[in-house]
Amino acid sequence: MKYALVALITLITMGAPDAAAQKLPRSTPDKQGLSSTAVLNFVKAAEEKIDALHSFVLLRHGQVVAEGWWHPYSAEQRHRLYSLSKSFTATAIGLAVDAGALSLDDLVLDHFPDDLTAMPHRNLRAMRIRDLLIMSTGHLHDTAGDMFSGGDTPWVETFLELPVEYKPGTHFTTNLGASYILAAILQRATGENVVDYLQPRLFEPLGIRGYRWQQSPQGVSTGGWGLRLKTEDLARFGQVYLQKGLWNGERILSEQWIETATTRQTATGSDPDSDWEQGYGYHFWLGRHNAYHSDGTFGQFCVVMPEQDAVLALTGGVASYKTQDVLNLVWEHLLPALRPDSLEADKQAHAALSDKLSFLFLKPLRGASYVPKAEDISGQLFEFADNRQGVEVISFDFGRGGNAFTIHDQQGKHRIRVGHGTWLKGETAYDSQGDPEPIATSGGWTDNEVFMARIFFTETAHSAKLEFDFSEGRLRFDFGYNVAFGIVRRPQLISE
Repeated sequence: MKYALVALITLITMGAPDAAAQKLPRSTPDKQGLSSTAVLNFVKAAEEKIDALHSFVLLRHGQVVAEGWWHPYSAEQRHRLYSLSKSFTATAIGLAVDAGALSLDDLVLDHFPDDLTAMPHRNLRAMRIRDLLIMSTGHLHDTAGDMFSGGDTPWVETFLELPVEYKPGTHFTTNLGASYILAAILQRATGENVVDYLQPRLFEPLGIRGYRWQQSPQGVSTGGWGLRLKTEDLARFGQVYLQKGLWNGERILSEQWIETATTRQTATGSDPDSDWEQGYGYHFWLGRHNAYHSDGTFGQFCVVMPEQDAVLALTGGVASYKTQDVLNLVWEHLLPALRPDSLEADKQAHAALSDKLSFLFLKPLRGASYVPKAEDISGQLFEFADNRQGVEVISFDFGRGGNAFTIHDQQGKHRIRVGHGTWLKGETAYDSQGDPEPIATSGGWTDNEVFMARIFFTETAHSAKLEFDFSEGRLRFDFGYNVAFGIVRRPQLISE
């Protein structure tokens, strides 16, 4: 999104088509020691208390026992994982360490001998790959913002020029820039970017297809963010960690790496009720109940529960202050219901769960499909003075056969059709950094003067609500997000 802190990322890598991907085995919750009622209660509680999940896949003993997608999200679609991408970068490092291409004690500077522009500080000289993995580089703040704002300066060069306030290994702070440097190191050491390195070593064996991963302007996988996977593929990733690096009897990753990556390597706090203050491994969080997880902002989770032999993959558009609530529901409803042996089948409970999972949906924005004023507005051009959003002209096509609007901005012309009473799927490059994004829309007239539309960018956590107010003979345009890295609601635009 234009107002997010992910501008300047220019390239995208895509995996092979997913037609050949083999689905994971399916079972029922009861057969795998989990009551259907517990799963149903989890889903109901998520809708009541969170109301922002997009999907989940729950594995028990390696089999899918429950799965669901809230329409307009669907099983065949990818979802942006945000910082959950870090764990895949760390996995690539683990594979390279297993292969002898890297060592955790490698000095960072040894991989970038030609990228320094000044004498490095002693803390930078002491920084190792290990410090990047445990988010203890010695930086006081995340370095990614400096990379984004550095103009044409290569991101690695920006990272190496920043002050390192603490001795590496002594100060924890989440640092997207550290993950990017890991990706750059891997590319220097192996000649392949992270996504290409993972393809034959992780993605192909696990049957993961159709992935996408953003790249920096220098052609390096962004490392700490930007990976898009289907929810089931995320569950596969968690399962290979649960199985100590084995997949279908084949060794994917060494057991030693799995053990070290998912045990506490550094402290992150002391709150016993927080799943983010139990310690940190190699780009994995240690959580409560002897579980561990990887997560991305706005509710992307891969939760591994070794003692219960279970994995839960989740995607969503959850406000940051509610992400702990998501895990609380897992511990409240699912964890205590996981039994070591099969349960007696409860046909009635399983039928109720199946009915619920087959009819999950996010409510479309409701409104009238037509008002008399619509005929006068259709075809008009509403022009705007220069503004930060870059919106120049908005026009409308209102009619009894459907509604649409067109926004002209600095990126071009974007026509968006709006579903009525349901979600209408399409795609748009509006507010998507230039590349078309899959969307789903709904909307209508909320009164005789106001037309409203809701847009879900269905491969992301983001949705937007657009309000077009035609009172007083001008157009007042309001735009707000459900969640965002920066401002959620943009300044109102008023046509000239």
